[in-house]
Amino acid sequence: MGAQALSKQVSIRDFVAELRTFPEPAFSSTDEIVHFLERTPVAPDSLTPYLTWDRQHYTRNLIDKTPLYELIAICWEVGQASSVHNHRDQNCWMAVPIGRLLVENYRVVSQDLDAGTCQLESADTLEMNPTRPCAVNPLEPVHRVYNPREFNQRAVSLHVYS
Repeated sequence: MGAQALSKQVSIRDFVAELRTFPEPAFSSTDEIVHFLERTPVAPDSLTPYLTWDRQHYTRNLIDKTPLYELIAICWEVGQASSVHNHRDQNCWMAVPIGRLLVENYRVVSQDLDAGTCQLESADTLEMNPTRPCAVNPLEPVHRVYNPREFNQRAVSLHVYS
């Protein structure tokens, strides 16, 4: 973690330029992109043109889109949360250049495809912050992201979807 804390911040423009250099195989497993996020933190001030806020729900703001990925900035007011959702058949990496967020991961205990229901149990919860990005586990891709009231600050997350 010490090395991550010392990483020099880059502008979102430089971040995108480097992300665009990754070949297609880099997006088929989680390791290479999560290491990129660890060593390439984005300078918060460079994100200003991409940030919009709404008191009712988090906002999704497109930064870049290529045939290999989409890069989205998500703005979270205090207390906002995503619904529990599934990234099956899609890789997702997340970094938090502003504030901090919690990611609660779930395990599917059982499912009834005919009824369209499933039973979930909490697998683990981790905190994302400017020095700790993460990748969604492809084997357990169900999670939710939230900004707990006790954090008492806005947050911005960057999501790379592939």
